[in-house]
Amino acid sequence: MAYLLGVDIGTSGTKTVLFDEAGNTIASALEEYPLYQPNVGWAEQDPEDWWRATYKSINQVIAKSGIDASEIKGVGLSGQMHGAVLLDKDSNVLRRAIIWCDQRSYLECEQITSMIGKERLIEITANPALTGFTASKILWVKNNEPEIFEKVKKILLPKDYIRFRLTGEFATEVSDASGMQLMDIPNRKWSDEVLEKLEIDKSMLGTLYESYEITGKVHKEAAELTGLKEGTPVVGGGGDQAAGAVGNGIVRPGVISSTIGTSGVVFAFSDSVTIDPLGRVHTFCHAVPNTWHVMGVTQGAGLSLKWFRDNFCIEEKRTAELMDTDPYILMDQEAENVEPGCSGLIYLPYLMGERTPHLDPRAKGVFFGLSAKHEKPHFIRSVMEGVVYSLRDCLEIIKGMGIDVSQVRASGGGGKSKLWRQMQADVFGTDIVTISSSEGPALGVALLAGVGTGVYSSVPEACDAVIKVKTVQNANKDLYDKYNKYYNMYKRLYNSLKKDFYDLADIIE
Repeated sequence: MAYLLGVDIGTSGTKTVLFDEAGNTIASALEEYPLYQPNVGWAEQDPEDWWRATYKSINQVIAKSGIDASEIKGVGLSGQMHGAVLLDKDSNVLRRAIIWCDQRSYLECEQITSMIGKERLIEITANPALTGFTASKILWVKNNEPEIFEKVKKILLPKDYIRFRLTGEFATEVSDASGMQLMDIPNRKWSDEVLEKLEIDKSMLGTLYESYEITGKVHKEAAELTGLKEGTPVVGGGGDQAAGAVGNGIVRPGVISSTIGTSGVVFAFSDSVTIDPLGRVHTFCHAVPNTWHVMGVTQGAGLSLKWFRDNFCIEEKRTAELMDTDPYILMDQEAENVEPGCSGLIYLPYLMGERTPHLDPRAKGVFFGLSAKHEKPHFIRSVMEGVVYSLRDCLEIIKGMGIDVSQVRASGGGGKSKLWRQMQADVFGTDIVTISSSEGPALGVALLAGVGTGVYSSVPEACDAVIKVKTVQNANKDLYDKYNKYYNMYKRLYNSLKKDFYDLADIIE
């Protein structure tokens, strides 16, 4: 029996999972670490925290599993995208990593756009300049910390720093590197034009691989810390979204995923380069060779329901604690008793601004249509429906790009809610399915490790071997028609309020 290890370096912690070749979870471990916010809108983490969490969690998993480390055929790495890890000539970390949700580099985004040109930037990198991407973070350090930038010899993404600590190799792979905004996305290589105009030396970047390719082997020092066998292959892996898509079986045309985590993501497979000229959705290289993916992101998905739970559902939290259950289950039960459409109460989930389709950091959360009839359960359901409307915004753009949508797979924490899944079916007008595994990115990169080491012949074959449909929820045609009326009003509300959002931002500032 072959075993495969998936390591997912997330924002709150690193999760390591050991699988057998049938995709069964053998053992898992999670190690958490802090997020540093030295200023408003800033977000940083210490790469040493990631490494410590990685070797500890691998050690724990091997110990729990009881298997010999020699039976682990390969390691796959997934992780939070876009973070900038800066190393000096001795491979020491120069500063804490600026991570994906950091917003400080808005001026650098304007700088990148002016240096390359808005249309040309989208042609090459398939995306407009965003504060979330790595390129603007690099320029921020160059502009604001020149004494640090002049010492930079290597720039790595979070998971690729872990690769370096495991193998000694400076490498990355196409799915995660796509989010650096330094790649020629259609041609799956570093862009000489972008690097030259931004004055970033290509030697600073890791060697670029496809996601299933072996990028190095575990060296002696890492083997001693992790418990892995020296020489164990480490494959390219994937950025968390691409890795999660492989773990969800999104590896063929027509099958897409709708993920409700803190943010919401609609992820679609494409066997050709498909770019939205307005930059409302992201086009990146997929972890499946010679394919791409299109991704719409809504900022405040699960975040919205968590915000409502923490501020307005104290009774549900206390009751859930006494019942030894999840407060979200009680909130679902309350929302189920409310008619779809919430008697006209519509929620805009823009608590953190919005990405798809508006690219508007000034947008704010709104409850619209409030009357004396409405009670707490209406608000709970309204939040859930508003999040699904925002996901449909993503879906409609993807459909408009000519991408086939025949099946939607629900995942993330929100995907565990039967009610939220049914809302998606009814609002999208498409059946919603769940699959047999919920390990997402860790499973995805474990499968990539299996392909790279010959356990499976291809990524689709690996997914076919381990991923099975578990549940199907059919769309209700009558509710689809009803929701369409609310969705059309939801879309109009942003445009009606856009100027007010900007005026409010000026007052707050």
